[in-house]
Amino acid sequence: MTETRSVRPWYRRMTGHRRDEPHRSATTLELFFDLCFVVAVAQAATSLHHDVSEGRFGHAVGSYLMVFFAIWWSWMNFTWFASAYDTDDDVYRITTLVQISGALIIASGVPRAFAEGDFSTITYGYVVMRLAAVVHWLRAAIGDPDHRAAAIRYAIGITIVQGGWLLRLVLPEDWRVPSFVVLALADLLVPVIAERPGMTPWHPRHIVERYGLFTLIVLGEVVLATSVALQTGVDAGQHDLWSLAAADAVIVFALWWLYFDRPVEVSTRLSEALFWGYGHYLVFASVAAVGAGLAAAVDQERHLAHLSRTAVGYAVAVPVAVYLLTVWVLHVRRRERGARAAAFPATAGLVLLAPLGPAPVHLVAVLLVLLVASTAVARRPARPETAANAPEGPGT
Repeated sequence: MTETRSVRPWYRRMTGHRRDEPHRSATTLELFFDLCFVVAVAQAATSLHHDVSEGRFGHAVGSYLMVFFAIWWSWMNFTWFASAYDTDDDVYRITTLVQISGALIIASGVPRAFAEGDFSTITYGYVVMRLAAVVHWLRAAIGDPDHRAAAIRYAIGITIVQGGWLLRLVLPEDWRVPSFVVLALADLLVPVIAERPGMTPWHPRHIVERYGLFTLIVLGEVVLATSVALQTGVDAGQHDLWSLAAADAVIVFALWWLYFDRPVEVSTRLSEALFWGYGHYLVFASVAAVGAGLAAAVDQERHLAHLSRTAVGYAVAVPVAVYLLTVWVLHVRRRERGARAAAFPATAGLVLLAPLGPAPVHLVAVLLVLLVASTAVARRPARPETAANAPEGPGT
């Protein structure tokens, strides 16, 4: 008997997915959402690259962390909501497209935020995205009585915090950073408070897939940014960049390998799930920052950067070290023991020393290759005689 598919409705009651739902995977709308978000990531990384090449490290780091928070937090909230409540009706699609429009508004405001410290456009785009999320949560409150308390808390919390972001635009310049910290913390507390009545039914495997896909997309942005910088140099007649290009490629390949080297799981306990989800801010931000640092290294090799080789080395080494430590905390620390667990933080420490050497980017690449090799060796299957002498487990 042939199964007939119903036509997708314009409106469907928003009930939650089951946590144990089989074959829960990313939808085309979610992938489109990610691709549009990477435009904002690319703008942030490009602006960071320009500031680093000009030697404005303090301004670069501060602006980058604030801009990237708006990008990451909006992406994260949609991702967890969609994991629980994706109805794929017309109203859901249109509301999500409004959120995507907010992401594009954020992207358009990134250059001005870096150049002039004007976060108004980014704030407007952020508020558009977050208020569209309120529409999602109100639909969930109506359609899912079991999690209505959580959905209402989300809607109220998000709305209140958005009012704070808009008020921030009229505060004196001296209050810009303190007010950002306060409002960012308020945003982070909304899920902590909202989920306490009973966690929304997000799907653990779906969340892991979504985070992995966004990591891939950000890594792709790094490849693009570095390739464009190298192409510009080659087009200008500088053909001595191939060694640096090889080191850049090795670094990106290693970052991919280390994230996807082992199966990833996210706990269904609220505190652990939030720690894992929030921790990925450093994963995504550091990966994009590595791309900015590698592009600055190309500028320095072409004598276009207003900073030393050591400073450029730290522009690459610091985000790489942050990435290694974050992946270690989120994915490695609980699974590995002894030397295996120590390899990631030890390599991060050596990476931070690499800029003191003669070829910082190349040294970082070598250290990452050694770390990848150590993880590959650690995963080798036991020898037959060792396996034969091993005690029997429950599944034997």
